[in-house]
Amino acid sequence: MQIFTVGGAVRDELLGLPIEDRDYVVVGASPEEMLARGFKPVGKDFPVFLHPSSHEEYALARTERKTGHGYSGFSFRAAPEVSLVDDLARRDLTINAIARAADGSLIDPYHGVDDLAARVLRHVGPAFVEDPVRVLRLARFAARFADFTVAPETVALMRDMVLSGELDHLVAERVWQEVARGLMAAKPSQMFSVLRECGALARLLPELDCLYGVPQRADYHPEVDTGVHVMMVIDESAQRGCALPVRVAALLHDLGKGTTPAADLPRHPGHEARSVELVRQVCARLKIPVVCRELALLVARHHGAIHRCRELRAATIVGLLEKTDALRRPDRFEQLLEACACDFHGRLGWQEVPYPAPALFRQALARVQGVDAATIARAGNDPATIAARVHAARVAIVERAFSEDRRALACQNTGGS
Repeated sequence: MQIFTVGGAVRDELLGLPIEDRDYVVVGASPEEMLARGFKPVGKDFPVFLHPSSHEEYALARTERKTGHGYSGFSFRAAPEVSLVDDLARRDLTINAIARAADGSLIDPYHGVDDLAARVLRHVGPAFVEDPVRVLRLARFAARFADFTVAPETVALMRDMVLSGELDHLVAERVWQEVARGLMAAKPSQMFSVLRECGALARLLPELDCLYGVPQRADYHPEVDTGVHVMMVIDESAQRGCALPVRVAALLHDLGKGTTPAADLPRHPGHEARSVELVRQVCARLKIPVVCRELALLVARHHGAIHRCRELRAATIVGLLEKTDALRRPDRFEQLLEACACDFHGRLGWQEVPYPAPALFRQALARVQGVDAATIARAGNDPATIAARVHAARVAIVERAFSEDRRALACQNTGGS
């Protein structure tokens, strides 16, 4: 029996990156031998065992055969005579098909080390086409390893997979899992660039694909269309280290611009309402978690108003705080502001432009939180008027704060005191 470290642990070690998990392949052993050595079986699909002490995963070397559509349409064969090279042949990319023996030597039959040095993502062999998840995985790796390129022959293979309809058999949960991991990578725009290049984006997220070619406002930048803008927004969210819900909201916030009538371009009137409906559809189709869906809907609906913060009346600002449930869920409101900041700065030349909205809305929320709703409720005789009186008190305190700010600014500009 021989044990080899394989996959991501070897790849990341060679790249000088921290290793999170180690996977092992066992060659020359049977399930019975693994059990006799104290290994614990896990799962029903593959011969995978947990080490009795470290609890790390050890998989018997195996080969696979395509038996149906989708990523689950496989049968496998695990036997003592299956070699390490046979096992590595079923892996997706050459950089993931490198093994390290117990003596430290590398086994690299598919030249993954060379591709690591050349910064290339390349499929191992023709079996790549058998698993549609590999298109998403490769795109996710492109987002993680932003300085890598995809080999032309691999792009061509992925195009063939898209045209064959193989991606149509992916289950929503698996698509979401890969998209979410890609969004959390260093440069998430790279994932969508790869998916678009091979035609997969039009199949998996057509609402996003149709944003390319839709012009933005000329004062943003004339040659940046909405699709490119959205990519800049999600990269901004990555640079800021935003949480997943913020990145999802950044990705989906402008979907309504793709359905804007040509006569209304590039102003996109009403795109927020159209975006809300499309966000609902995407989240339902991909089964996106509630916490991400709720924030994406809020950003799609309200980002335009938040951008216009300096033009809003106190009553409108208070109404927005109430509609977004900012008083009860201030953490989520802060994420809403984060997503709006990413949208604002996700334009050519706008990274250093001051964005006043977060500070203004934080100040307004702090003022509104100071209103004692219980005291106001006790002061009246008609319960039906409580909500209106609380709202009026909130508007008054925000208006008073803004008036003080305007007076202070006027004094500064005139040298007064």
